[in-house]
Parts: sequence; structure tokens; C-alpha cells
Amino acid sequence: MKKKVFDEIPRIENGKLLIRQLLPRDAEQLDELRNSENVYKYLPTFLYEKEDMDADEVIEGMYSEMFPEMESVFLGVFLKPDYEFVGLAELYGYRGDVKKVSVGYRFLEKFWGQGIGTEALKLVVNYLLEETDTEIITASTMLDNVASVRVLEKNGFNRTSMVEEDWGYPVPTMANKWFL
Repeated sequence: MKKKVFDEIPRIENGKLLIRQLLPRDAEQLDELRNSENVYKYLPTFLYEKEDMDADEVIEGMYSEMFPEMESVFLGVFLKPDYEFVGLAELYGYRGDVKKVSVGYRFLEKFWGQGIGTEALKLVVNYLLEETDTEIITASTMLDNVASVRVLEKNGFNRTSMVEEDWGYPVPTMANKWFL
């Protein structure tokens, strides 16, 4: 019997990447990500890591407040062999009745265009489908986020619709909905 998505905080890796729980020692790198306007221009304004707290408090809250009560988990993505922090992966919106979970990700600008997003999402998708009871994986992207569209397409996701969503901006955000 496969485990439920939020039975444990996953640790996923291959020869290139490690995806794991953030630790206090990751706070400085998380701050670098949180302070990048270019990273967050394609994301909702209300993401947990962007709350007005220092990075240590954010990391603590991610695992004491958000997991598993809120049915969301944030994972750091690290590049081997030096385990350099490159970004975040997120699992959220689990619906046990249909065995569906949503995924999200964001990466430091200096790692864009290197295939890391594609590989990280592939690891997360394989984990969800092989080790958990997940049957459906969804994602959302702003229409202008061409790079994220490519990451999803390379991982077999299909665009299903375009909808208006509240992403915290003054007007509703047009978003593509993706399905695997």
C-alpha cells in the first residue's frame, strides 16, 4: 500500500539533485530567493516564504504550521556535489478523495536555463506517482511564464484550461491550468 502525500516529508535524490526539508542552515540561501523580484514576478503574492518574517522563522513555520495541517510542504532543491541551494519545490492542495496534489517550484535566477527545474520536477513527479497514492498532479502558471510552461511540457503535463485566479494582485490573474 502506498503512503499518502503528507505522511512524511520526502527526501528525493538522483545523481545531480537532492530535494529535502529546509533546515536552519539554509536560511541565508532562502533569503536570496525571497528577495529576487524576477523570481516572484510570475508567482502569487501570498506565498508562505514571502511572509514578513526572517528566513529562520519562515523555515520553522513551514514545518510546524504548514505541514501536515495545511496539507502543504516546501522542499529545498540542492545541486550536487556541493549541495548548493538552487530553489524550492512545493506540494500543496492535496485532495485525498481524488488522490490529487498540486506542485510548484521556484529557482534562483543564476540557475535558470540549466535544466534544473525540469529535472527537479521529474524527481518530484516520479516520487508522487511511484511512492504515494497520488494519481493526478496539477500545476498553475501565469500566461507569460514561458520557462515554467516548458518545464511542465517536458514532464508530460497538458494544459487543460485558462482561468482567472486570485493571486493577490490588484486584478485577477489569468493562469494556465496543467494536468498530469
